[in-house]
Amino acid sequence: MPEGDTVFRTAAKLREALAGKQLTRCDVRVPRYAAVDLSGQIVDEVVSRGKHLFIRVGSASIHSHLKMDGAWIIGRVRAPAYKIRIVLETADSRACGVDLGVLEVLERADDMEAVAHLGPDLLGEDWSAETAAANLMADPERAFAEALLDQRVMAGVGNVFANELGFVFGLRPGTAVGAVSDPLRVANRAQQMLWANRLRVNRTTTGNTRPGQDMWVYGRAGLGCRRCGTPIETDKSGERVTYWCPTCQR
Repeated sequence: MPEGDTVFRTAAKLREALAGKQLTRCDVRVPRYAAVDLSGQIVDEVVSRGKHLFIRVGSASIHSHLKMDGAWIIGRVRAPAYKIRIVLETADSRACGVDLGVLEVLERADDMEAVAHLGPDLLGEDWSAETAAANLMADPERAFAEALLDQRVMAGVGNVFANELGFVFGLRPGTAVGAVSDPLRVANRAQQMLWANRLRVNRTTTGNTRPGQDMWVYGRAGLGCRRCGTPIETDKSGERVTYWCPTCQR
């Protein structure tokens, strides 16, 4: 599932392609909103909130969430037509939402109600490390990775960052949150990781962007830990795959 940095970058691309331009075509291929036609109206802005996207056009707001397989594509789309959920065109640009997990057209005045349940956005103006840290520690018995993935704690962390943060802080994915000695530091590091990757296509958490050198543990099952050389372990039995170093993460 795309994480907060990917969605932030997607919003930036959509903003460049659509913002300030008049829609010449609006084709919403979701039965509930099939009659919606925003053609002739100006795209005012495109904003992201955690893993959610909002394209604001006049009094309407097109809300989408990529979920596991979704994407917004600018220009030519190679996907089969049945996968395209929405087409937005201007005189010189075309944006298509493909396999979107969520697509709805809301009243712009209250579109943020759709994401009111989210914690502070790691890449947003509402970011508050103190609030995120308090949310993280609200249930001390909860597993560390599970808490990080809860968007009500902080909005934007996905499975890659949850695993990488576990390594950075020496905690296994299933370790109880109560073991975190400095939750404020965890919140700040999460924000730093996403911020550093918000405009990168090739994400890195190690600081090294070379292929195969960009992650500490994620996707590295069986390979040697970058710190101690111990083979990285993995668990694929749950909803999310987890990775950890059995020596560095105790």
